[in-house]
Amino acid sequence: MRFLTRDQLAGGAFDVAHTDGAPTLPVTILQVGDGNFLRGFVDWMVDVANGQGLTKAGVAIAQPLDQGIAPLLKAQDNLYTVLLRGIENGQEVESRRVVSCVSEALNPYADWARMVELSVSPALRFFVSNTTEAGIADREEAYAPGACPDSFPAKVAALLHARYTALGGSADSGLVFLPCELIEANGTNLKRIVLAHAKRWGLEAGFADWIETHNHFLNTLVDRIVPGYPKDEAAALSAKWGYEDKLAVAAEPFHVWVIEGPAHLSDELPLHKAGLNVVWTDDLQPYRTRKVRILNGAHTASALAAYCAGLDTVKSMMDDPTVSAYLNTVMFEEIVPYVPLPEAERQDYARTIMERFGNPYIRHELISITLNSVSKWQVRVLPSLKDAVARNGSAPAGLSFSLAALLRFYRGELAGGAYAGTREAGSYPISDNAEVIAAMSAAWAANGSDPKALVAAVLSDVRLWKEDLTAVPGLAARVADSLAAIEAKGMKAAMADLVAG
Repeated sequence: MRFLTRDQLAGGAFDVAHTDGAPTLPVTILQVGDGNFLRGFVDWMVDVANGQGLTKAGVAIAQPLDQGIAPLLKAQDNLYTVLLRGIENGQEVESRRVVSCVSEALNPYADWARMVELSVSPALRFFVSNTTEAGIADREEAYAPGACPDSFPAKVAALLHARYTALGGSADSGLVFLPCELIEANGTNLKRIVLAHAKRWGLEAGFADWIETHNHFLNTLVDRIVPGYPKDEAAALSAKWGYEDKLAVAAEPFHVWVIEGPAHLSDELPLHKAGLNVVWTDDLQPYRTRKVRILNGAHTASALAAYCAGLDTVKSMMDDPTVSAYLNTVMFEEIVPYVPLPEAERQDYARTIMERFGNPYIRHELISITLNSVSKWQVRVLPSLKDAVARNGSAPAGLSFSLAALLRFYRGELAGGAYAGTREAGSYPISDNAEVIAAMSAAWAANGSDPKALVAAVLSDVRLWKEDLTAVPGLAARVADSLAAIEAKGMKAAMADLVAG
């Protein structure tokens, strides 16, 4: 079996889309994060733009941790395959591309000097990251020039100071930061913590001024499901492709990268001109609201009910006539009409989400979606429910049912420090913070035989919802009726009755 090399790729040894010549380009993008997501999202986009001649961007990938894939990348000439499979406009689609924009891969813990060398290069312009939601955190640590800092923001502060010192703090030496961590205001928060490090380390005032004036920390929103290495299919895919790729990344075709920043910066990284769904905007919030309410909200409104009904994956939920009918009702009648975007845009996005949910190549476990469902329901579902109440005077049936399903899911028992629920297929873990578990456990213990009392106790607990939900017109009554139906008939039968009207 052959392995990926630039010479073979450029010479036409492999029948696969790629940038002509597979050149090793000067590094203009420094990336902290070597995981599947960035490689199947940002780096894939950069490679597509390179292939169209819109950019000549080389990416240096730095591991965020001491353990990572830099050695594997180097062994493959910094090449890897992105395999896109899914549903578009009702049809299965598949495409494959070997990404060659990665010019270098390194472990900054083992070679901090090279990391600094890259950061002070005048050719460098962009800094991309995905260090997980916990990565952009303010953790105090000492400044030790010559040593790799532990936290990601401290790394950024140290690298920026090296660049400031080497290039004299000139106006044109600033960088554009594009963090992809899934937290709100990711760029704003990264900048705040970098400045905090600079202040604690006693660095010169001019450095902080340079950060403020000549560097851009942009807030971004990313969306693509990237399951990663197709382990179960690796042998078959290698035989089909004619080469082995230990770093292949499987992903869905859908992608969107929303970047909140000055329009002139888009000309420096014109990914949107390559037919990619990259949106530069001066207001990220409508796009965040769209994603949180339609994608995340639909997940939270349906996953717990579907799981209690005996289903295990999002795909099985879409294949089940009763559950999919419930989700369609909730999505298009109770969520989409209240998203503050043009009608055509929100309808198209919702239809795309439904296709993504039905992707046969992605196994998305429902139990994984149930993690911390109380806070998720409050953030993702409650705003749509309240907007429906404001327009119609009473809580909508489907979203109220989703809260009843949540209460049923949280019916469990404490044993050995763990809280577990039971469905027909057996027990399952209920994962949430200790305060939520204690409140739900106590409510079920005290009111398990009385749905109205249980609903009143849980919905009025402001620790859970940050407000008293019994004050929402019609909500408590609908939730109590739905919960009583679930307890009497079972989840799927209660759902069927709801859909039938």
